Amino acid sequence: MNAPLPDVPEVRVVGLPQLTQGFDLVERLDLAMHLKVHGPLEPLTGELLAQLAENISLRGRGGAGFPFGKKLRAVAKASIRRGVRPVVVINGSEGEPACRKDTVLLNRAPHLILDGALLAAEALGARTLVVAVTRNSTEISMRAALAERGLSDRRGQQLRARVVRTPERMVSGEASSVIRAANGGPALPPGRRERAAETGVGGAPTLLSNAETYAQLAIGARIGARRYGHTGLDAEPGTVMLTVSGAVARPMVVEVPTGVPLRYVLQLAGAPPLPQGVLTGGYHGNWIDSVAAHDAVVSRESLAAVGGSLGAGAILPIGPETCPLGEALRVANWLAAETAGQCGPCKLGLPAAAGGLSDVLNGGGPAALEALREVTQAVRGRGACKHPDGSARFFMSTLSAFTDDLAAHVLDGGCGRDTTGVLPLPGPGYETAEESIPSGEKLAVDWTLCQGHGLCADIVPQLIRLGPDGFPALADASVPMHLRGGAQRAVRRCPALALRIEQPAPQRPARQGGPAALPPGGGRKALGSGR
Repeated sequence: MNAPLPDVPEVRVVGLPQLTQGFDLVERLDLAMHLKVHGPLEPLTGELLAQLAENISLRGRGGAGFPFGKKLRAVAKASIRRGVRPVVVINGSEGEPACRKDTVLLNRAPHLILDGALLAAEALGARTLVVAVTRNSTEISMRAALAERGLSDRRGQQLRARVVRTPERMVSGEASSVIRAANGGPALPPGRRERAAETGVGGAPTLLSNAETYAQLAIGARIGARRYGHTGLDAEPGTVMLTVSGAVARPMVVEVPTGVPLRYVLQLAGAPPLPQGVLTGGYHGNWIDSVAAHDAVVSRESLAAVGGSLGAGAILPIGPETCPLGEALRVANWLAAETAGQCGPCKLGLPAAAGGLSDVLNGGGPAALEALREVTQAVRGRGACKHPDGSARFFMSTLSAFTDDLAAHVLDGGCGRDTTGVLPLPGPGYETAEESIPSGEKLAVDWTLCQGHGLCADIVPQLIRLGPDGFPALADASVPMHLRGGAQRAVRRCPALALRIEQPAPQRPARQGGPAALPPGGGRKALGSGR
């Protein structure tokens, strides 16, 4: 049974590297090495940046594939209409077990991502930059990168930048979850659909995009649209970062030009010559068969034409020795456990669908199959976020892709194969294994004011528990970075105003060598502001 993927798996490149340039020199490109490899980057006006994004056909690389230029214009328009400075958010929250391409970029090329985000901030006139991450390694890397540029969240800076830690969960990477976490709340969807371009972090128009998207923007700004278009397909120029795992000899993240045959990528990772199925787009994606995998090339359009999906760039083949429905059931149980628990289709529908798939595998017959189809249809289009729809897509793709195996389970009681567990899932106890960097801050209680309401223990049980006398007992350790939001909420909501956060003693920051690749902030006109 496959182990969970490491934070940074093997990285390969097909053709000339763009995003992964310099990876053969060092494990992580700090600011000095980043500038040596990529060179300096000049700011662009808002209109030029939007035109660049459109000329290179830049779409979001987090799964939805929304045109970046259109998003940039929408944020600028809302910002000008409301007279409010926008916020720029890097979504590096990668909570899906089969995805590591953003984690690789955040760990190894953090300044390429910051280049793109700072270009956007400059063009929009933004004064706030938020970086959302899910893992300890990515938090360390991005905090170091901000420090290398002299960026922090201190007042008085032209651009305030901070890192927000979200739990390693599927729903944490949803745009509304990231915004809610950046606002100090839990990293969960708010239960209603909102447009970040209108109202996001702090209620301001927010440009939120995936980490790879900003890195691609930085590449395009450096080399120009014409040279960018020399790589890959005319309709989808440039390269794509893929995470290849499942039944492969070498799980890896690989940068490939669009148009490269998918079969070549699978061979590079050591996949079976004739996989019985390839899951494309990750656990919210679609299965394709071996014929489709042989014919498809790496592109959004090509994969969609054969029933697949590029999604967040996860590619997972399975071999002939495992039961595909059993593999799907493992993923289905995980998807059901990842529910935010805030709407019926997610809280009730996904566990019911996973249970229905289990019934089908365990001899439930045609009645169990029909019940599974009904509950899956009922989930679609009714959730408060994209998790129910993406999970329903996975269920329906499974049922349509493995019809022979489905018939064997429904009519004959099984396909005769064990489930070997080749699709990566988190290891046991991952929910409680989360690490974080200590913030240096500590919670403290003014015992002359505390009345033992116990509300603080409900908000951050990881840091505060109630003693036998009903009064809070505080953890002596420093508040982890990813729990700072909860600690601050507990302080604000203490009815007796007895709880406080003690700040660490101030330290004089060390001077960082080397110029910044792009000056934060700036006086250029916002996108759409006319002359």
